[in-house]
Amino acid sequence: MSKLLAALTAALFSAAVFAQATPATPATPAAPAKAEAKKEEKAAAKEEKAAAKEDKAAAKPAKKSTKKTAKKAKKTEDKKA
Repeated sequence: MSKLLAALTAALFSAAVFAQATPATPATPAAPAKAEAKKEEKAAAKEEKAAAKEDKAAAKPAKKSTKKTAKKAKKTEDKKA
């Protein structure tokens, strides 16, 4: 009888140990997916910056041309007067 009780208590202890085992770690491919998402965000940000630079560059000559035309208009008015 004592052997039976010893076997049962040993079984309970072993079951308790396995029940408290740490869960499996998540799969590692999730980390590269985050890295890829960050790369995509950076690429999108670079594209936006490049587009903004192009818009600025396109706007600068327009500003210069308006200044030039304003100066030309003043000169012609001065000549007429």
